[in-house]
Amino acid sequence: MHIFLFVLGLVVVPILLLLARAFGIYTCVQECEAQVFTLFGKVIGTLTRPGLHFPITTFGPRAMLIPFFGKRYVVSTALRQHYLRSQMVNSEEGTPMGVGIWYEMQVADPVSYLFINSNPDGSLQANVTSSTISTLSNLEMETMLENRHSLSRTVRQAVSPLSEKWGYRLGSVYIRKVEFTDMQMVHNITEKVVKRLVQVTSAMKQDGENRVGLIKSETAFKVSQKMAEAAAARPEIVGKKLNEIAKKDPEVLDTVLEVMEINQLVESGASVDVIPNSGNVLLQLGEK
Repeated sequence: MHIFLFVLGLVVVPILLLLARAFGIYTCVQECEAQVFTLFGKVIGTLTRPGLHFPITTFGPRAMLIPFFGKRYVVSTALRQHYLRSQMVNSEEGTPMGVGIWYEMQVADPVSYLFINSNPDGSLQANVTSSTISTLSNLEMETMLENRHSLSRTVRQAVSPLSEKWGYRLGSVYIRKVEFTDMQMVHNITEKVVKRLVQVTSAMKQDGENRVGLIKSETAFKVSQKMAEAAAARPEIVGKKLNEIAKKDPEVLDTVLEVMEINQLVESGASVDVIPNSGNVLLQLGEK
């Protein structure tokens, strides 16, 4: 008996719950979801709070007529993202550019989303595309490539008022990509950039060589100046030392002078004839 009741409960209870739900006795609202109820073609209310709801307690006895003369619409209110690729825009220079636009959207008013516009998703996409093209068209290429943040805010401000009429809350709008669509132009620009880089590199190299040469010349000038100062100071220092030696010991001075004289002769590389003290100079020269 208990097994029979258990099996009966497994079969009957789900059927009863299904019938109760079909006749609108209760409904379950999921997270990020809204349910819109209509009766005789008119909206009687919306449920947005997640959980178990009994429409009869919210909308009154007329909720019992919804399964027969009305309809229940389930609308997702989750945040969605969409990306539009390669939207064609012409720059001020006449260059065809491909623009990628990424934007977020969320249903804020389910009733407007359902009944104001028959295709709100497509209309929002077309609105974002047209606003992007009108904002970016005939702009300078440099502005289009560098000021994407401010341009994205401009596009969002242009799209938001109309999207709110369709029940949407527009989130972030960002121009993610700006690209060249003409491959020949891409090659030309690449070639120009390479040439410019070569010029800049050569200029930097030449500037570096000039700076190094200037540093070397300044260093050489300072070194020669210091060497000249040292050479000029040498005779004075040597003279003072020789005077001190002469006062203390004249013989040492004579020896030092002789050594200096011999050193000069050796460094000059001149030939030296050594003659004995007892020899006759004229006789020796005659013998040669």
